[in-house]
Amino acid sequence: MKAGNLTAGEAIIGLEKLEYKGMLYDFYGELLTQHQKKIYEDAIFNDLSLSEIANEQGISRQGVYDLLKRCDKLLVDYEAKLHLVEKFSRIKESIEQINRLTQDEQIKRLSNEIIEEL
Repeated sequence: MKAGNLTAGEAIIGLEKLEYKGMLYDFYGELLTQHQKKIYEDAIFNDLSLSEIANEQGISRQGVYDLLKRCDKLLVDYEAKLHLVEKFSRIKESIEQINRLTQDEQIKRLSNEIIEEL
């Protein structure tokens, strides 16, 4: 099965990669400049093409590409040093496991509230 030119597996990996980029941005996006944030949000969250962003920002398509690569590297570097996304994912998975293992409705409610707060 193909989605465009991608196989189903490639599409899933692409979605996981996009989700990971979104999580990195959620945790570390405030450390980017306003200009970096605007372009990154347009590319990742608003799904604008490099050309669309370049036209909107008055820079070259290559400039947008380079800036996105630098932002990705910055966000990955922050995660490599601070591990906040990794810790968040482990905590969330542990809480979900507690939720699956318990029959107690109060514990399920509390665990769901904790997940929502994360």
